[in-house]
Order: sequence, then structure tokens, then C-alpha cells
Amino acid sequence: MSKGDIETYHEDGQWKNRAQGNSRASNFHDTKAAAQEAGREMARDRGVEHVIKKMDGTIGEKNSYGRDSHPPKG
Repeated sequence: MSKGDIETYHEDGQWKNRAQGNSRASNFHDTKAAAQEAGREMARDRGVEHVIKKMDGTIGEKNSYGRDSHPPKG
């Protein structure tokens, strides 16, 4: 993940979002779905990648909103 990408993760019984490089969460949610929605909006607004982690901390899903490190050739 690059600095500024948005990460949705589970910690201390809550789902949270933060920008990579930040130590503190930007927002907190009771459900993963609510956190994903908020994280998706943050990533879209910033034009960065949204990384959604599973409860165990492993990456479950990635979505890119603007910055593509491997754009199609042609």
C-alpha cells in the first residue's frame, strides 16, 4: 500500500478507516459494511486505493479509485 491509500481494518472491537501513514483512525464503525462504505468514499474523494482487511488483518479486497500503477497499454 502507498502512503495516502485508505485502509479499512478491525481493531478493539470496531471497524476503522485510516489513511496509510497515519497512526490514528479517521472514523469508527460498528459494522464492516459501514466502515467499507465510508472508506470507499474517502478513497474516491482522494483518488487512491481502498484496502479492506479481514478481521484477522489479512487483505481481503483492494479497489483502486484513480491511481493505477499498471495502466493498460495501447
